Amino acid sequence: MKQYLIAHDLGTSGNKASLFSTDGELIRSYTHPYNVHFFSSNCAEQNPEDWWEAVCVSTREILRDTDPGQVLAISFSAQMQCCLVVDQNGAPLRPAIIWADQRAGKEADLLSRRVGSDRMYELTGHRVSASYSIEKLMWIKDHEPELYEKTYKMLQAKDYIIYRLTGRFVTDYSDASGTNALDLKALDWSGEILDAAGISRDKLPELKQSIDIAGPLTPDAARALSLTPDTLVVCGGGDGPCSALGAGCIKPNQMFLTFGTSAWIGGTTPEMFVDPDQTLFCFAHVIPGQYMPCGTTQSAGSVYSYIRKSLCAAETEAAEEAGQNPYDYLNSLIASSPAGAKNLIFLPYLLGERSPRWNPDTAGSYIGIKMHHTKADYVRAAVEGIAMNLELILAAYRRSLQVDHLILTGGGAKGDIIARILSDVLDVSLTRPDHMEEATSISAAMIAGVGIGIYPDFAEVSRFLHTKDTFTPVPENVKVYHQLKPLFDQGYDALKGLFKELSKI
Repeated sequence: MKQYLIAHDLGTSGNKASLFSTDGELIRSYTHPYNVHFFSSNCAEQNPEDWWEAVCVSTREILRDTDPGQVLAISFSAQMQCCLVVDQNGAPLRPAIIWADQRAGKEADLLSRRVGSDRMYELTGHRVSASYSIEKLMWIKDHEPELYEKTYKMLQAKDYIIYRLTGRFVTDYSDASGTNALDLKALDWSGEILDAAGISRDKLPELKQSIDIAGPLTPDAARALSLTPDTLVVCGGGDGPCSALGAGCIKPNQMFLTFGTSAWIGGTTPEMFVDPDQTLFCFAHVIPGQYMPCGTTQSAGSVYSYIRKSLCAAETEAAEEAGQNPYDYLNSLIASSPAGAKNLIFLPYLLGERSPRWNPDTAGSYIGIKMHHTKADYVRAAVEGIAMNLELILAAYRRSLQVDHLILTGGGAKGDIIARILSDVLDVSLTRPDHMEEATSISAAMIAGVGIGIYPDFAEVSRFLHTKDTFTPVPENVKVYHQLKPLFDQGYDALKGLFKELSKI
């Protein structure tokens, strides 16, 4: 009789539950959506009860025709950098402030002055930012002091669900490393940072490994999920570090590229990866004893979606009426334009930028428009611009690592032409696994299996992943991009001041 593992991918727009057999087969998945409340230009909150409802509904949905007694364990990959404050009974005191929220700018500045920006990076592997959890908790202390006083614990998204399932207040090292409060080398909450932030250590949850068992399901939770109380809950991890494991990136200095709504280049390293220029940041890995360096470009698939809607609306409508995927049309359009898009350059900064610019004021731009450029060139240049920004991130790794190969995951890179552009611009070979969009779910299933002892180690990820295809750089295309990449960088430098002035208007 088959046995099963459940993976929950708690994202920003919904929770995807996936049922895997222990031999690596994806049996069924189901996504239950929920909303984000955006307001006041830089605030983003979610109702944690929506997370709980999504986990319950999606779990019951994937268990159709499955004996719940054969489900051995549940684990998680989840959105990071959240701040959910709860009382001693685990009841939320306010909506969760999620990763996209930027309201804590003054608190971030204060923390930077008190600790020092370089010291913060040295301790945590991250720059100081309003995006992180501890700055958001500082904001609550400053602006909602009565709620701070009632706060028993600050939790991440998956941590709240773990509490609802087991009654335990825990987080794992990978999620904790996205709070800006974890000493990444010591793997402990940093007293130096907490003192500077004015935050009590008691308000932070107990630290665990991703593979640690938080506990069995409580009877109430088992009934809510249609499972048995024998099902074990394994801590799991943040979606960034989970993406490395789910890509099959488990060996020292092995690297991967995920091309989704945003895009990032990450890896698995045996030591904390320190970048002198702070282009990259670093998490604790979900694989115990390892680290996950990362560089993230803010807009990737979101840029492609914007180009589809703004430049190719008629084609999109025609494709949808014909029952075809609009992106298939866009991919064929890209293929009709030559490498370099006839020297048309695109800066893909539609939502500001994280790596490598770290500039919220920067914006998107086409540079070098000529009368001979066609729609195909505009679309191709957009994808090439995303790839050129990723190449700057890869260059930061290459200062200390030799990187000739990347594992490619993410729904945005399913099209062959996009994989081809990425291979040529980055000058690397790329391998695509067969489950490109399931990386974080696969990771959560693996963590569950290792955590309860049915897999001896993370090498068993090979049960879940198989190489689909490989792309190697085309020398003549590499030569074209070698000439254009410095101009891409110069274009940003030339417009940086203009972007800042535009942001003031």
